[in-house]
Amino acid sequence: MAYKVGVIGYGWAAAAHIDAINGTEQGSVAAVYSSRELDSKEVSAKFGSDIATYQDVNQLINSPDIDTVSITSYPNQHREQAVAAAEAGKNIILEKPMALSWEDCKAIRDAIEANNVKACLCFELRFISQFTTTQSIIDGGFLGDVHYGEVDYYHGIGPWYGQYRWNTTKENGGSSLLSAGCHALDALLMCMGNDVEEVSCYTTTSKNPIFTKYEYPTTATALLKFSNGNVGKVASVIDCLQPYYLHTHLVGSEGSMLDNKLYSTKLGLRDKQWTELPMAMADSGDVADHPYQAQFQAFFDASDKGEDMPLTSFNEALKTFQVLFACDRSAAEGRPVKLAEIN
Repeated sequence: MAYKVGVIGYGWAAAAHIDAINGTEQGSVAAVYSSRELDSKEVSAKFGSDIATYQDVNQLINSPDIDTVSITSYPNQHREQAVAAAEAGKNIILEKPMALSWEDCKAIRDAIEANNVKACLCFELRFISQFTTTQSIIDGGFLGDVHYGEVDYYHGIGPWYGQYRWNTTKENGGSSLLSAGCHALDALLMCMGNDVEEVSCYTTTSKNPIFTKYEYPTTATALLKFSNGNVGKVASVIDCLQPYYLHTHLVGSEGSMLDNKLYSTKLGLRDKQWTELPMAMADSGDVADHPYQAQFQAFFDASDKGEDMPLTSFNEALKTFQVLFACDRSAAEGRPVKLAEIN
């Protein structure tokens, strides 16, 4: 079926959403909300389709011409807008972070379930070649049983980067993991499963003066203990001065993967030599470079069938944020935190 989408927010992420939605087989953006006045003709001309503009978010949410809402607003607005969209019977595409507290995440989940709408949380990096290929390697048994994994997010978010303007605040950035490193945590759970039992997290920050505006620690490192005894590590480093890098290292009983390199006893490869795999790496924080279209296509296809979307269902995304909030609590309280405490 055709999906008419209303986009809430008109910034950097919104432009990527509009292009990606319009690029799917079923979706088209029919409306945009912004707190500032927009010219409908200019917006329509920019994206090559007829797009109505609103300055009242509730008018967009309740428009009978809209069946799906894409929320790209500030994170501290996500709960109110997502709950309102669910109560209006709209399917939801929601940018990360889902919300800035576990209570708000649960409220969004409850509204989605109570109103029987479909939802998609933008963990679009699950759809990039780096991780679809990695998952195929794992599923194919080339690593054997993976007992250790680490995925680390290195992306300096300073004044040169658009997100910096609001990301520095506790009100909208929240924490290093919430503002950006959730990508790495979600990727690790994709590779190792989400049955986390306990976490320990530590934080620090750069002494470079360009990062002093941040109201929270800009580097976080978390150790994850899984219920089956496996161990994982996630780092979120948004105060680094280096190119964007999503480091991945998985170790199993029959081999290892290091970013785009593989060693496996299953393939009869030479000892001490990696095999390089031809896959696109996540090497940019620019939303224009992220595979939103693949995720949105999967969301619309699953919605047509009345199913949860593959690779990253809303409940899987919710689990990622449960682990994330356990990590943030561990860092704040200086102790290991059981996942059972986040309920």
